[in-house]
Amino acid sequence: MLIGLAIRDVVLADCLDLAFGAGLTVLTGETGAGKSIILDAMGLALGARGEAGLVRRGAAQASAAAVFAPAADHPVWDLLDEKGLAFDRGEDLVLRRLLGADGRSRAFVNDQATGVGTLREVGELLVQVHGQHETVGLLDARTHRPLLDAFGALEGETRACTAAWSAWRAAEDRLAVLANDGARVASERAEIADRLTELDRLAPRAGEEAALAEERAVLGAAERAIADIDAARDAVAGDALSARLGQAFRALGRARERALAGGVTAEAAAPRLLTAAADAVDRALIEAAEAAAAIDAAAEAFTFEPCRLEEAEGRLFALRAAARKLGVEVEALPDARLSLAERLSAIDGADDVLQAARAATAAAKAAYAAAATALSSARRSAAERLSASVQAELAPLRLGKARFRVAVEPLAEARQGPGGADRVEFEIATLAGASFSPLGSIASGGELARLALAIEASLSGAVQPLMIFDEVDQGVGGAVADAVGQRLARLAAGAQVLVVTHSPQVAARADAHWRVSKLGAGAAERTAVETLGETAREEEIARMLSGETITEAARAAARALMAA
Repeated sequence: MLIGLAIRDVVLADCLDLAFGAGLTVLTGETGAGKSIILDAMGLALGARGEAGLVRRGAAQASAAAVFAPAADHPVWDLLDEKGLAFDRGEDLVLRRLLGADGRSRAFVNDQATGVGTLREVGELLVQVHGQHETVGLLDARTHRPLLDAFGALEGETRACTAAWSAWRAAEDRLAVLANDGARVASERAEIADRLTELDRLAPRAGEEAALAEERAVLGAAERAIADIDAARDAVAGDALSARLGQAFRALGRARERALAGGVTAEAAAPRLLTAAADAVDRALIEAAEAAAAIDAAAEAFTFEPCRLEEAEGRLFALRAAARKLGVEVEALPDARLSLAERLSAIDGADDVLQAARAATAAAKAAYAAAATALSSARRSAAERLSASVQAELAPLRLGKARFRVAVEPLAEARQGPGGADRVEFEIATLAGASFSPLGSIASGGELARLALAIEASLSGAVQPLMIFDEVDQGVGGAVADAVGQRLARLAAGAQVLVVTHSPQVAARADAHWRVSKLGAGAAERTAVETLGETAREEEIARMLSGETITEAARAAARALMAA
């Protein structure tokens, strides 16, 4: 819903702040008063082409800001998110445009600088414009399918079709992955089999690396200790040491005997010391024998198997080499072995998996085809109802010779998508016997605007929340103008409608009536907008009926129109 429009220095509108309400708002006034300026300013704010001629003479720039209050689920919020613009769904949405006297312009969404193209995209989601020179919305065939779906209340069918499409795409993606995997399965299988064979041979166990490292440390220490013990045994035992001690003992004995034979008494110092030395050597022989026995006992305490250290080291090195090859820790080898076995099993069963994926893809495609067919059938039924409804609206709007239809045609499979398998387009034939053509083939702006009104009136709840009609009643009067007014009022019951009109029949049905006038002269000339109360409305409608001189008959006719 549009709630406000601020205009600064747009042609004759120097400063206008307009507040909009729900329902039907009409703008009336003399030709040239500036009604189109308000629409130009609105278009500027919505991203329409801006020309330097829109800038008020003497002003540096023109500006227009439109304030909207979209519902929290309005698609415009998704577009802002896609564009990377900040917003709060609970706050107003402000579109602003600045246009310099040099023709350069800047665009803003919620005071965030953006491109004019983005502003236009946002505006197209918020407003539909139907006028003498421009119709935005219905001429774009891309909007026709969503409008038909909304008219036919096909939300369930479209949701089912979208879900079936997504499931089909997902199945095809999985099939593609499996098919691509098949190209490298042979070489991968050989590599996995080799690695699995190596791991099966190693048969790694949890915690084995730590146990082997500990055993290796113990065995290494034992080996070095035994080497030291062997060196000690060699030093204190064996023939060399015993022979030398024996020679020393016998030499000392001979020296003592010679001393005694030479006349030295046994009590003399020399024989006694020689005896003590011989006794000491004898004890050394006994202690050497005891030391050798103790060393042998110590050696027997080490239960060292030389081949076991080599085995432990070989096992540890083999485990670590396997872990490096697989890019894992040694502790993870048992899990890697299980994973490789599972992968090998999966590869061996890949054909079955691939066949199952092909079957699943075919089933998903069939499900999508069924959903799309059901949606197409529902669309054709809704298209017939909408065509009939719009056709019934044409004659009262002086389009009785025209024929309208909603064309629902199948799309090639390559162009089908989540929205189904149909191309939907609104078409018109303006002359008897003429072939159907797109809506834009209507040359007359007035006819196109009335056709848009007929379509919008038939679409009812499927229409855009804000619609602008610029002189949709141009060139018609009497019963046709009354029919236009009736349909605008009916349309405004469920939407916000802004109409620029010269028709008293249309103006009489307004919920809000604004009169646009021109004040001042020369350089001071400007456009003013006045909100009319009931009395002023009656007078304005009477003026529209009778012209410059307002008669009592015209006032009575105005009251009758307002009361209708």
